[in-house]
Amino acid sequence: MTRVFALALVLAIAPSISAQSTKTHKTHTKAKPHAQTLNEDTRRAFIGHANVWMPTDIPSMDLRAGPQGAGAFAPNVVVTCNYVEKAQLPGTSRKFDCAITPDDVVKVRYGADNGKVEGEVLSSRLLWALGFGADRVYPVTVRCRGCSPDPWNKRARVDGEQVFDPAAIERTPPGHEMKEAGTKAGWFWTELNSVDEADGGAPRAQRDALKLLAVLIQHTDTKAVQQRLLCLPGGLRDNGTCDQPFMMLHDVGLTFGHANFFNRTVTGSVNFDQWAPTPIWRDQKACVGHLSQSVTGTLGDPKISEAGRQFLADLLVQLTDAQLHDLFAVARVDRRSRKPNTSAPPASVDDWVAAFKHKRDEIASVHCPS
Repeated sequence: MTRVFALALVLAIAPSISAQSTKTHKTHTKAKPHAQTLNEDTRRAFIGHANVWMPTDIPSMDLRAGPQGAGAFAPNVVVTCNYVEKAQLPGTSRKFDCAITPDDVVKVRYGADNGKVEGEVLSSRLLWALGFGADRVYPVTVRCRGCSPDPWNKRARVDGEQVFDPAAIERTPPGHEMKEAGTKAGWFWTELNSVDEADGGAPRAQRDALKLLAVLIQHTDTKAVQQRLLCLPGGLRDNGTCDQPFMMLHDVGLTFGHANFFNRTVTGSVNFDQWAPTPIWRDQKACVGHLSQSVTGTLGDPKISEAGRQFLADLLVQLTDAQLHDLFAVARVDRRSRKPNTSAPPASVDDWVAAFKHKRDEIASVHCPS
């Protein structure tokens, strides 16, 4: 009788013990915070204490491999994906969306005569190596299931596969892209003047260095949507505010040519004959950069402080000849005519490196007024 009673007692209390144990050990996954949508005031505050540069170990940066981490691609690897049909895509250069997996849809730029394919690789990797913010862009070959031969102009899905070579895949950098009024928040280059060093924002030397770098690469299309406001990893608080605001460049494909009023790709995007002879300085004695402002641009002929010139010069001189060779080689500049839309042969990688080093010397050899 005693044993029967004991067994009955155990069976009676077992469910309550199990429930209590489950309740005690149940874990709750904390929801990830969502970045707040910026309004006029919070946007102004964000920019006021934003940074534009983070230190990198420049001599150790692998400009051929580029930024690593989740979603990185090896140079020239073949990427197979499924075409994502869209009625409209932003911008004017050839691109399409493609799903590597259902949860991994990437933007693909393509076209042998589309200078943005090479230009985005060049500029984004240079910015990344020096410590300035840009998208991660990878030079690849894309095998697209369902693409027409020209999905920018013929957007309906078709049977079969198309191979795009050269092509480039763009990924956003780590962090949270801030939004305002439902769209990704951009910024005007004139707003760099609103950054307050006393409030933790980037000092003028770094902001001027970024402007001078824009001159070096001849960044012509500087309208606000070509830049992004980014909350760096670890900076997003539970209430959606950001204590690590960063101002980065988003679309840097119209570069390494000559800045021009109408942002013509043939002139402004990886055009050696236009880029190589363009001087760094419009007025060397006054340290006014040579950057023609386009119809959409928010930066033109910037005046550079001595601190800004010196800051960029100190970064640029750390790039080795091998790194510069990797930069231009991985971007495949030797597959693009030195004068696009003509039968002129490509400039060699060594030609591009020599032109870059000459421009670097133009920056390093002057002294700007205080």
